[in-house]
Amino acid sequence: MKLRFGLFLGLLIIITQVSAQFAPPAGQEGSSAISADSSCFVAWAISCSIERGYVNISEPKFEYSGTPFASYGSAEDAVGKADGQVVSLGDGGVAILEFDPPIANGDSWDFVVFENALNDVFLELAFVEVSSDGVNYFRFPAVSLTQTEEQIAGFGEIDATKINNLAGKYRAPYGTPFDLDDLEDNPLLDKNNVKFVKIIDVVGSIDPQFATYDSQGNIVNDPFPTPFHSSGFDLDAVGVINNSLNTNISDDRISYINIYPNPVSNILNISGLSSVSNVQIFNILGDLVLETNSIGNNIDVSTLLSGVYILKITSNFRVRQVTKIIIENN
Repeated sequence: MKLRFGLFLGLLIIITQVSAQFAPPAGQEGSSAISADSSCFVAWAISCSIERGYVNISEPKFEYSGTPFASYGSAEDAVGKADGQVVSLGDGGVAILEFDPPIANGDSWDFVVFENALNDVFLELAFVEVSSDGVNYFRFPAVSLTQTEEQIAGFGEIDATKINNLAGKYRAPYGTPFDLDDLEDNPLLDKNNVKFVKIIDVVGSIDPQFATYDSQGNIVNDPFPTPFHSSGFDLDAVGVINNSLNTNISDDRISYINIYPNPVSNILNISGLSSVSNVQIFNILGDLVLETNSIGNNIDVSTLLSGVYILKITSNFRVRQVTKIIIENN
């Protein structure tokens, strides 16, 4: 009886893996792809450091253009908005991007990673990790249900519906979104203060000597080898959807602060401030456009252009309120 149950359970697991389906390619119903031109982005990486991997990790002495390491692009190509200018990581190569203000855990997706895939099936993948201190990194639970019996060739194809939480899932100019809620809580990670994102090329080899594995213990099979100067994951950019300026980040913020009217013209009223507070207003690019220290309840916004802004109130060195306001000045 135990044997029969074990066989049944094993068969059930296999069927579940085969039938599992994740979001489809960009443009298809149910896709999670986000365009680089989307208005959802509030910021982009401010710096990037690179540790290049081999052009062919299985033949470390092999050279392309006089070097055994990937050499296409530079770290600066991954800074700022996604624009098609990329830096190639090589097999197992690593990029660490910095964000200021930090990424925060908001509703739904929090940031998006962009690669330069030319179509929906030639996909080069990478693991994604985050850190709030630059020392302790936490990896998103990647899943790859691509077959592992046959190596995907250097220009082979991947079915996007079989991969999840791996960067590189979508063709350019679309990016793969990540939600910090997918990470387990850990005292070493402040999800509302993510200053660094690490991108790690998956290598893609199914040879156990060089293979990398997803969160379920599956080998991640992607195009391999790619023995060129542009080997491995081609990082374009990382865009921020939620950061510390547009997400409420203090659990003990003063709930009775009242901000009105919203939309506002000329004078914004703030009630409930019992001590000297710092009030800052940022545009959607994250630029500080107005700041005042006051115990009063009237903020003159008549000099600001009409549009969407982020209001941040700090008191006693703690963020008390972060909210969106709409200014409608003539």
